[in-house]
Amino acid sequence: MPISSPEGKDWTRSKITELAPASVLDVGAGAGTYAKLLADDRPARMVALEVFEPYVEKYGLRDLYDEVLLGDARTTALPAADVVVLGDVAEHMTVEEAQDLWRRAGEAAGRAVYMSIPIVHYPQGELEHNHHEVHVVDDWDHDKVMAAFPGITDSFRGEVVGVYERRTD
Repeated sequence: MPISSPEGKDWTRSKITELAPASVLDVGAGAGTYAKLLADDRPARMVALEVFEPYVEKYGLRDLYDEVLLGDARTTALPAADVVVLGDVAEHMTVEEAQDLWRRAGEAAGRAVYMSIPIVHYPQGELEHNHHEVHVVDDWDHDKVMAAFPGITDSFRGEVVGVYERRTD
């Protein structure tokens, strides 16, 4: 969904704000949730990577971010940033693709990676004529996330969403 659950957002904002990053890469920007979340303590540079071009116009991503890149996170090179946010993207790909994205995000992040993901059975089909919205893996839970993504240093568990931190500094 281009708009995500509020669960874990305060925790994520607090963690990122504490790091005071100069740059953030928001992978799967959707409606610009993380640009809005960080607006009060905005990093000097905010970059969005979005796979679905109609979201750029619909959600005004060019007004929220310094740069908007169009591309599929599974195949697009991730530019370096202090913090990389994978906000509700891993469930839209296979486990192997999500693990590869996690690895590449860790390589791109100078300070930390934050991944938000549903941790309950959460099926979802195509939305807004966007086939990328389908949940390819719809049964993540906290234990599966911890086992699948190495290097997690902290986490938040809500009723539906978990947020996972990987410090890279």
